[in-house]
Amino acid sequence: MIDVVVGAGGGRRRSAGGGPFNTARALARLGVPTAFLGRLSGDPFGRWLAGLLVDDGASLAIASASPEPTTLAIAKVNHAGQAAYDFHIRDTSAPNLTSAMMPDQLAPTVDALHVGTLGLLLEPMASTLVAFVKREGPGRLVMLDPNIRPVLVDDEDRYRQRLNSVVGRSTIVKASQEDLAWLYPDLSYEQAAETLMGRGVRLVIATLGAHGAYAVMRGVRVSVQATEAVVEDTIGAGDAFGAALLSWLNDNGALQVNFTMNEGQLRSALEFACRVASITCSRVGADPPRREELVGRFSLKHSA
Repeated sequence: MIDVVVGAGGGRRRSAGGGPFNTARALARLGVPTAFLGRLSGDPFGRWLAGLLVDDGASLAIASASPEPTTLAIAKVNHAGQAAYDFHIRDTSAPNLTSAMMPDQLAPTVDALHVGTLGLLLEPMASTLVAFVKREGPGRLVMLDPNIRPVLVDDEDRYRQRLNSVVGRSTIVKASQEDLAWLYPDLSYEQAAETLMGRGVRLVIATLGAHGAYAVMRGVRVSVQATEAVVEDTIGAGDAFGAALLSWLNDNGALQVNFTMNEGQLRSALEFACRVASITCSRVGADPPRREELVGRFSLKHSA
């Protein structure tokens, strides 16, 4: 989608957006072989989005073309750089991803699926992706980032059921503190993470904004501080965090459904993800760093 960003002073600018789109770009920039699966409009905005993915190295081989206009989000950024969103969804490209547009099967070289955000909220895309994860997820790492937008939830019970069905098939759940508060309003984020672990998830990460991140694996609990940054805005920071985590797993030979990490490895992965997110926050819009920007500044591999 296109984010129309309204600054604290009222100025407007356009920015490429959408959680899976941002994640695909961030993964490709970090050198991870990546394909974007979604519906892109043939209008000028859609062609621009497609070009950005290709320029960053992401494949469009399993994406589909759409005659509908590009989906829009209005992002209002406050003086602290935090964004609140309004959406223009109806009769636009992104939600109209149907089962007929999905690949018959994924190549055996595909190690992981990343899903979430509006992809699990808007129909028919949501039902299409749930069925796709059910079909293609077994034997692959599945990472869920719910990135919940309550303003768009019109049937809370149905949405919760859909999220829960994907949680039950997920290897990793990465959720913001706000996501966890919406899912489990009576629990702390630590308790919410434990609850998700009880659903069979292998790794649960709560991102805490300026307070860093908290992660739970079986027998391991790790908290890390955020990397300091001069914040331009927070758009795409969570997506960059998730991509960086997958990149760390890829670089350390752990991008697999039965991966394991000890406490030191998990801390290293979280610190790397926080670093990538902080660089994204230091820039305008969802503009994650490229791999070469991190060489010599932060290790992608765990040496311990």
